[in-house]
Amino acid sequence: MTHIVHSAGPGDPGQENGQVEVRPVDRGSAPRAYAEYGDAIGDLVSRLGRYCSYCERRLPTHLAVEHVAPKSVQPGRELDWDNFLLGCINCNSAKGRRDVSDDDVLWPDQHNTNPAIEYSSGGFVRASNRLDDGLSRRAGGLIDLVGLDRRGAMGWPSPTARDQRRSQREEVWAAAERCRSGFESLGASGEAIGLVLEAARGYEFFSVWMAVFGGHAAVRRALIEGFPGTAHSCFNDEGEAVRRPGAIL
Repeated sequence: MTHIVHSAGPGDPGQENGQVEVRPVDRGSAPRAYAEYGDAIGDLVSRLGRYCSYCERRLPTHLAVEHVAPKSVQPGRELDWDNFLLGCINCNSAKGRRDVSDDDVLWPDQHNTNPAIEYSSGGFVRASNRLDDGLSRRAGGLIDLVGLDRRGAMGWPSPTARDQRRSQREEVWAAAERCRSGFESLGASGEAIGLVLEAARGYEFFSVWMAVFGGHAAVRRALIEGFPGTAHSCFNDEGEAVRRPGAIL
């Protein structure tokens, strides 16, 4: 039984461009034990790539081991591999030490967060209108937890001066659209798909590329397989989101 019950469509504010989902990830089993949680950074980058597990930006430096359950609240999980993700400075700062129940948030390592969040022109981010009320609340919980909806419009949370997530997402969306135009003019060859994948891995924001190439199953599959740590079980052979095995979404 699926919980995705509404069809997508335009809405205020702005005209909806498509889904900018949070990439569902699979860190795999613990490679070893750690004396310090910071020692896990190399293994996490190897498994998940140099991408923030929440906003999806690629950061060659300044990525940190992020504790899903804050170590200050649950010190017994400070060295727990299953409690580690990768976080950028903005997502880490917004999340802080808040201890959030698993029942209040959709987590990228526990659920298929791919269909959970919508993006509208101008950088507006909100829970997908295709979700039922319970899942919409939990998607909103993730957005609020790491401040994905910060964009400065009246009535919306304002970003700090150092928070460039929205503007960077907008820039990558435009780049992905340019790549799609070139891809469609070249034809869906293996070489063209490879070029798109190379551009996507350099530009970052996996989910932006998944949304912009929504009509190209071969590209979506290449993105799923080409970004390390993407949870393959969250997608079917056409690159469409399916419920994560054993999860509510």
